[in-house]
Amino acid sequence: MGSELDKIAEDLQKEAWAGFTEMTVDHAQHPRNVGSIPNADGVATVTGPCGDSMEIWLRVREEIIKEATFWTDGCGTTIAAGSMVTELAKGKTIREAMRITQKDVLEALGGLPEESQHCALLAADTLKEAVKDYLAYKNEPWKRAYQRG
Repeated sequence: MGSELDKIAEDLQKEAWAGFTEMTVDHAQHPRNVGSIPNADGVATVTGPCGDSMEIWLRVREEIIKEATFWTDGCGTTIAAGSMVTELAKGKTIREAMRITQKDVLEALGGLPEESQHCALLAADTLKEAVKDYLAYKNEPWKRAYQRG
């Protein structure tokens, strides 16, 4: 009985992920960089057009993103996009990270079906907002205490 249920579960999973690349499925099922960074240097939350939200935290040293993490309440595709955008951001300068686009996330995932492409946009937009947050407070870090207080 167990092996029959395993087979049914496997078939359902294959059906659910039909049309998605192995890279997307891997990042959705085994996301990288999940969670928050205490006292992050930059943080942002963005809600996409479908209602999914994503939050990205950044640790920046000498204008290079040393750590990038995310959390989302979204679907598997949103999870994959968040995972991928944080991977793309790590090791980049602030300037380079600001240039990461929806297209870059889509290419890194090997593409997404048209109805899921907005997930890559949400990830890229959230990264940009986290970088903007970093830039807004880097010269006046004391302001962050008042913002969150």
